[in-house]
Amino acid sequence: MSMLRIAEVAERSGFSPPTLRYYESIGLLPPAERAVNGYRVYDDRTLDRLAVIARAKQLGCSLDEIAEILAANGAGHCAPVQARLSHLLAGKIADAQTRIAELTTLVADLQRTAAALSSYTPDGPCDERCGCLGDPDLGLAPIPVALVAKPGDDPPIACTLAAKDMGQRMSDWQDLLALVTGRTTLDGGVRLTFAPATPLDRIAALAAAEQDCCSFFRFALTVDERGTGLEIRAPAAAQDLVITVFGAAPTPSEVPA
Repeated sequence: MSMLRIAEVAERSGFSPPTLRYYESIGLLPPAERAVNGYRVYDDRTLDRLAVIARAKQLGCSLDEIAEILAANGAGHCAPVQARLSHLLAGKIADAQTRIAELTTLVADLQRTAAALSSYTPDGPCDERCGCLGDPDLGLAPIPVALVAKPGDDPPIACTLAAKDMGQRMSDWQDLLALVTGRTTLDGGVRLTFAPATPLDRIAALAAAEQDCCSFFRFALTVDERGTGLEIRAPAAAQDLVITVFGAAPTPSEVPA
């Protein structure tokens, strides 16, 4: 087994020597051995351990969470590492979707207020209608919120739902998606399969509401030998939104044999 000096480990792992020393001090790395000249030396297993750390950091794991993953890795088998990582990522996905909903709501509020600022200016101090003191209500038509940097031409990749309603809409989708039993990739989207007891009117009502504010989505409710399904399609520019809101179908390698 080859022994590596800290500079070599740093070069091959991408972590700086001070970071390696810190990881060793908090137990993420085992104590380094010492060569006859007193230098720290590491074996190849340290590089494997650092690869796990690097991947976990890339996925947004904290140092405490990384320590849990490394503890699962101690048995030398992948299964417990996957199990622990899957559990951690489930929570992170939920948190990320909540932040997306919050940011989308903020964007809607910013754009709506920006439009209102140019629509009414009081002759005197700011008031409740100018937009400076609170949410303006000027009876304006819905203001589309751009959801991608370069919206498509027909229709635009935008949402006209009021900012105050976006959080509830995302919550409604999360509640409904909890009843999904499977996802299948479609050309331009995804098909959701629901548990048999899921009310069709609930699926249809939410899909219709989403279609009303996000006209770039295309929904189709199906009932056939596959079960109750909702097909969601969107232009290429909005595929990331389909995955963010409705989830991705598993890749072939993730489908149980």
